[in-house]
Amino acid sequence: MKVYTRRGDQGQTDLFGGARVSKDHPRVVAYGAIDELNAVLGECRARTRHADVTRIVEHAQSLLFDLGAVLATPDAKRRKKSGVPELEESEVAELETCIDTIEQELSPLKRFLLPGGCEAAAAFHLARTVCRRAEREVVRLDREEKLEGPGLRYLNRLSDLLFVIARVENHRAGVHDIEWQGRSASADRAGGEQAAGPGEERRKR
Repeated sequence: MKVYTRRGDQGQTDLFGGARVSKDHPRVVAYGAIDELNAVLGECRARTRHADVTRIVEHAQSLLFDLGAVLATPDAKRRKKSGVPELEESEVAELETCIDTIEQELSPLKRFLLPGGCEAAAAFHLARTVCRRAEREVVRLDREEKLEGPGLRYLNRLSDLLFVIARVENHRAGVHDIEWQGRSASADRAGGEQAAGPGEERRKR
């Protein structure tokens, strides 16, 4: 089987079931965003050093493949006939349980955090934003063609989980999350450093 078919050279692609649509069709954009999220999660899985996080990510990647297949197959009867697996509400609940479990490692969140930290945490923060974008694309599709199943709820909860995992990665690496201070707090801090003088500032470092 060849990787290329040339069938998409004019900007069209096939949905599962035979319908041919433009590559910027909302349905194609939605499952393309899911695919992008899956790829970013692969980067996260390569970065983490923790077996429990690896298992969580691998499971999420498998379910995202299922969700992508659902989005690529508009006809519910065709999905059932072809054995396309549908997401279940229990998988949304599983994400919530996972969030509650790993959050026990963390101190309560009091302010917004600047994305970043160790390499794994930064990757998970990026994955969170990609997940939110995928969610927005699925919302747009749902507005045009009402979707079945808990796909939207799954993406919403998955982005929460990715944020928590980013914090856990920093915590386990001994890297402090940097809290967003806002402009006034940053200005006050900068003013305090200037008032201390260069010698005092060198001792602080």
